[in-house]
Amino acid sequence: MKIYKEVFNRIISPENLFAAWDSFKSDKRKKLDVQAFEQHLEQNIFQLHRDLRAKTYRHGAYTGFYIRDPKQRHIHKALVRDRILHHAIFSIINPIFEPTFIATSFSCRVGYGSHKGVAVLESMLRRSTRNYTRLCFALKCDIKKFFDSVDHEVLLEILKRRIKDPDTIWLLERIITSFGPRRRERERDGGPRLECGIPIGNLTSQLFANIYMNEFDQFVKHDLRVENYVRYTDDFVMLAESRDCLDGLLSRTNEFLQTRLKLTLHPKKIEVRTAYQGVDFLGYVIFPRHRLLRTKTRQRVFKKLQKRSEDQRSGKISADTFKQSLKSYLGVLSHADAHELSKKIRNQFGIFGK
Repeated sequence: MKIYKEVFNRIISPENLFAAWDSFKSDKRKKLDVQAFEQHLEQNIFQLHRDLRAKTYRHGAYTGFYIRDPKQRHIHKALVRDRILHHAIFSIINPIFEPTFIATSFSCRVGYGSHKGVAVLESMLRRSTRNYTRLCFALKCDIKKFFDSVDHEVLLEILKRRIKDPDTIWLLERIITSFGPRRRERERDGGPRLECGIPIGNLTSQLFANIYMNEFDQFVKHDLRVENYVRYTDDFVMLAESRDCLDGLLSRTNEFLQTRLKLTLHPKKIEVRTAYQGVDFLGYVIFPRHRLLRTKTRQRVFKKLQKRSEDQRSGKISADTFKQSLKSYLGVLSHADAHELSKKIRNQFGIFGK
């Protein structure tokens, strides 16, 4: 295992902080808090650098709000200067861990993504069934309240194995412990309380999630020896020739997640299906000869487009903004066999780009 030292100065260098600002601001220039930070940009960046160098830096408070994506999620937004630091950390720490990630982990990685994950699973199903001429079973699982359940102590222990720089660990601990919606007691009596949880909304949380779940990926590939396995954040699928084989994998999966990572599978989101029944993954259902949009996804597309259409008619958004939304959703449909659905949407909400 390659060990990394003296990482801290690379993270906090003014050059890296200014580069982080450029990355952060790209799609946020109209935000009032971003504009306020930019008015005194050099002063703010150099002050952040001095606070980090002197180790007087403290992470600010979060602002919480809810979105539906499609289920309700509690998003936590950090201050601008903290989010710039998140980008600075990501730019240095991600290349350290990226080479350790398996090829079938698709969340928040350049050149990967959900559509590629669906395509790879489809290819695995085709290969496992020998072009759908033999039976294959798929185990689909989801981790219960994943982001709220990431154990700070376990995460730091994983980071420390590769990063042997006390100053960097100090900084990472500042970021990780800046958020802790849940606590749980140590098993031994009298121990200190352990924090859990990383915020949905931080760029660093995406990185920490991949680092954390990479422990599970390595277990699946090297201990369970599952050849056909894909994961996107806390959503994963394993393929096997029999239901009994998947039952055994599920038992060992549960044990590892609970004992090593302090995580629990969502009991209502454990499914075993044959390839012929269709495998539901990342909004699509993969069948032997076609791929459909999940029913809830299709319903959500219509609901959101209806709302955007109403916003356009009332003047809340422009026609161009609505058109971009329409193009975006038609792009989602282009990854499924949904010609008739696309046609219906074009007819209902406007036809363009024939």
